[in-house]
Amino acid sequence: MESSRPFQCYYCRQRLSQAANPNYRPVILCPGCNLEIKVKRSAIFDAANEGFGPVKSLCPNIRNFQHISLLRKRTETSPRRSTPLNSKPSPFERSFKPRPKKRAVLCGVSYKETKYKLKGTINDVKNMRELLMTKFEYQSEDILVLTEDEDETHHPTKKNIEKALEWLVKDCGKGESLVFYFSGHGLRQPDFNDDEIDGFDETICPVDFKKEGMILDNYINTTIVKPLREGVTLHAIVDACHSGTILDLVYIYNRNTKKWENNHPPSGVSKATVGGLAICISACEDDKLASDTSAFTGKSMNGVLTYILIDNVKKNENLTYADLLDKIQDAIDHFNTNDHCLVGSKFLQKFFTNRITQKAQLSSSEKFCASKREFKL
Repeated sequence: MESSRPFQCYYCRQRLSQAANPNYRPVILCPGCNLEIKVKRSAIFDAANEGFGPVKSLCPNIRNFQHISLLRKRTETSPRRSTPLNSKPSPFERSFKPRPKKRAVLCGVSYKETKYKLKGTINDVKNMRELLMTKFEYQSEDILVLTEDEDETHHPTKKNIEKALEWLVKDCGKGESLVFYFSGHGLRQPDFNDDEIDGFDETICPVDFKKEGMILDNYINTTIVKPLREGVTLHAIVDACHSGTILDLVYIYNRNTKKWENNHPPSGVSKATVGGLAICISACEDDKLASDTSAFTGKSMNGVLTYILIDNVKKNENLTYADLLDKIQDAIDHFNTNDHCLVGSKFLQKFFTNRITQKAQLSSSEKFCASKREFKL
């Protein structure tokens, strides 16, 4: 009977019943969190259909309301077919003579048709690709894109991501700039090799991670950090949960003290390059979560780190790494104070206080002056 059908508060996940709303009022008050809930008479409440983006974590013990994104109505009844982003022939297949000075791998995993679905990752990839091409003069044929909107040879499977990472650094030489970008789910698992100060390995999740497994930070370090030769610079930008030390780089920048902190493995195993420089900007600390949201645009879903980073790089010339970290955190703090300039929404102003808790992390294979070195990809 319709009046007894249960539904959930999308904020605190309190299970309610239509029986508690006999007059079918369009809005009722949740007894768990006092949030005003719009009630649908004909269906069980489905948060996904109301535009709430999930946290970029698969941890079952984390409550998703910590990173609720902007409520918005679904405007499409069926997905649109996207224009392929990879050039033809595929970067996988092209022979480089000579090898280009700039090369990038952009990976966005949306986990379509699963309960882990993310809505902003492909938008993130498109925006990052546009930034590389317009701001940093990367050529489209030198950018390898892995998303579920591409053909099967460019889906972000574990095999394809590993192949792409190998492609990124193969035969790299002096003067080259490389970029690895990932937007998707991230997890962590116990470290049994004494390689991690906190006792956990960080991971990224390919689209087939349930079948093929995750990609560990140890593998990423071995594949794209250790082979870096003198004069080669690699930037990794990872918009995922638990991504703070996803490259296992040995120095972490403390934004408050303006100093580099030690992250060398307790086991003493080498995580260094063979002369090159690896720099990583990640969405949050190793034990924290990152989120997708439409709150900054009011329209499309985006990763918080990706959106703010791209926005600031476009707007500011001669931006240093320290400046960029500060501006990312300032934007998050600004958002959390419910400033109407960021999001002109009474809904957000009322319910989003301190909902974005992530803090971007900067790590590196060697120390440098973050307040003087200009951010360049």
